Amino acid sequence: MKKFITIILAAMAMSMLNSCDKMLEEINYGNPTTADLMTNEANVPLLVGQCYAEVKWLHDHWGYWGVVTLTADEGLCPTRMPDKDWADGGYWRNLNTHNWNEMGGAFRNIWNTTIAGAVLCNKLLKTLNDYKSSMSEQVYAQYTGELEVMRSYYYYMLFDCFGRIPYLEEFVDRASDPLMEPYDVWSKLVNCLEKNAPNLPAVTDDASRALNYGRATQGLAYALLARLYLNAESFDCTPSNIKIDNAHTTPINTATDFYTNAVRCCDAIIDARSYSIEPDYFTNFKIDNSASKENIFVIVENGEANIDERSGGDGMMLNKLRIALLTLNYNHQKTYNMLETPWNGFCARPSFIDRFNATDVRGPGNEGLGTNDTKQWGWFLGPIYDANGKLCKDKDEAASNAIIVKDVLDANGSPSLVEATDLGGARLIKYEIDKAGKYKYSENDFVLFRYADVLWMKEEALLRGGSGTSSWDSPDFQTLRRRAFAYEADPAAAYSAAYPQVRTLDGILDERGREFSWENMRRRDLIRFGKFNNSEYVQFITATDEYRKWFPIPYKILEKSVRDEEGKPVWTQNPGYSTNF
Repeated sequence: MKKFITIILAAMAMSMLNSCDKMLEEINYGNPTTADLMTNEANVPLLVGQCYAEVKWLHDHWGYWGVVTLTADEGLCPTRMPDKDWADGGYWRNLNTHNWNEMGGAFRNIWNTTIAGAVLCNKLLKTLNDYKSSMSEQVYAQYTGELEVMRSYYYYMLFDCFGRIPYLEEFVDRASDPLMEPYDVWSKLVNCLEKNAPNLPAVTDDASRALNYGRATQGLAYALLARLYLNAESFDCTPSNIKIDNAHTTPINTATDFYTNAVRCCDAIIDARSYSIEPDYFTNFKIDNSASKENIFVIVENGEANIDERSGGDGMMLNKLRIALLTLNYNHQKTYNMLETPWNGFCARPSFIDRFNATDVRGPGNEGLGTNDTKQWGWFLGPIYDANGKLCKDKDEAASNAIIVKDVLDANGSPSLVEATDLGGARLIKYEIDKAGKYKYSENDFVLFRYADVLWMKEEALLRGGSGTSSWDSPDFQTLRRRAFAYEADPAAAYSAAYPQVRTLDGILDERGREFSWENMRRRDLIRFGKFNNSEYVQFITATDEYRKWFPIPYKILEKSVRDEEGKPVWTQNPGYSTNF
């Protein structure tokens, strides 16, 4: 939601930045210069607040979110017939089937937006350092930490996709350096986060939660650290190739030490008692979800504001959350009085929906009432009725009834990604839909880290050999399980009966899919579990090459990279992809 301080800070900071870039010798008649602002340490949050400007590009379907969702088992974007909606030269289908190449436009968008965010953080760090004498040591440490943690987050997103990246911790132009290897990037990120996590503010009450809403906190730093440790082996890290400052971490002598450190970081969040599991799963995704005590870090949205556009690849990116528009059927506009007709694109792979028990609230349910259902579910299947209660038709009044089904089929009833009907595939609806026609885009703040993830990461790390004590019987974990079957008379018993194998590694993988659908986690989860290139697990994929756990360095990026004395690019392509320029 836009009411919190982050939005105010971003607006003021961007105004300040524009002023700073212009100042030089011109006379300033209104906007404060950087020097003016930095005479008072109370203005430091205004400077640092602009580091969040680039994070809003990460949840676009032409960016990070679209790529990691459609390449995992949770997402699909078939070509809809008869109008060939979402054909786009086969771009979406190539993501669905794992047949992407270095020309994919979204890869370039991911590269450019994450690098821009990291560079901005480094620029702001330089400014802080230049004016260090004008602030207390505590203020300097806190806001330097905030910028370095946010830089780590931007680099993490880039690293998660490409492995080998240009990692820099200073504001300089040094594109002549070779791309850093994955285990070196991992080491840099871990060392930076371990150093800065204690300096960041902790959420202790509602006031501190509001003050730090949408900003980096200790919770974000330790959650990101836990994610890095848990995934270390999937990032090609071994105890012998990493370079860790042991002053900040438990020594890593064997692979199980990665998991012990993951447990330690999860415990740092759990023991702080900054967050708790919401009894209602959907509280985390309401139109106004700013009161959630479970959400650790979000992208603060404003569904009413003017849009910013960016074209860096094949598609136009917006700084707006458009998840409802992407997934809902065209006819949902008639039900909910939406300001814009939904685009009927993204849906779930049918096999993914099979992982939900019929009465799990996070799934599509089993009542078959469609838009007439008064209960809230995580996914939508069933008939679509208009606001007057009339069953809608598909596309026009002469067509078949608008009933969303699980399977993605062509007109002849066969599975198809290239000639799918408009009605195939479950639609994600866990983010509350604006049914009052107030917002063109989603007002719900987009969730990036939740406390539920911390609890599940810890249990998995313990199963993988990490040292520590399970939190399975804690009140929060009990609430986490019960709420999944909130409509049952005995939710705890229903959960145990539905998912008896959940305390095994395979059971945790399935449960993470159910709990964190479309939350930017699933692709990395599948890689960690060795399932990402498994065509039996990820429905419809046809390319199963191991090297595809990394995406290709975008062609346009390599084409423009610095060349050595022999004319060869200093930045080289990831193995398995084309190296011709």
